[in-house]
Amino acid sequence: MIRVLFVCLGNICRSPMAEAIFKDLVKREQLSDKIGTDSAGTGHWHVGESPHEGTRNLLDKQRISYEGIKARQFDARDFQDFNYLIAMDDENISSIRGISDKHDDIMVAKLMDFVDEAEEASVPDPYLTGNFDYTYELVSKGCSALLNYIRKENNI
Repeated sequence: MIRVLFVCLGNICRSPMAEAIFKDLVKREQLSDKIGTDSAGTGHWHVGESPHEGTRNLLDKQRISYEGIKARQFDARDFQDFNYLIAMDDENISSIRGISDKHDDIMVAKLMDFVDEAEEASVPDPYLTGNFDYTYELVSKGCSALLNYIRKENNI
């Protein structure tokens, strides 16, 4: 099974949003038996918490389930468990590589790297900006592009 981990700072806004959207896309494409997903944060502040209210409200509006998603902290075991570590910004990439940079068999990239002519290089944190709608727009585009990339790379 191909395993994708979305990573942001606190694991309550961007990465759980990406996890829920990506799971929904994978389910709609009938690929749940081939692609698994999870999310984590580089920080420990919100471990065990549900997604932020702004993220939940947006996902509810789009009828996308976030059931079972709880914040957890990224750690070295994730390098063994996942094929794709997908960060929301450069700071997340630095934190991931700070734990280990010796895993050439794992793709570490930003979500927006998969979007042609992306309007942003990174996904801004709505915890700071308050703009959950814009974050949703970017994450949705990124997740669609990432799924297309994974399908091509893995012939599925």
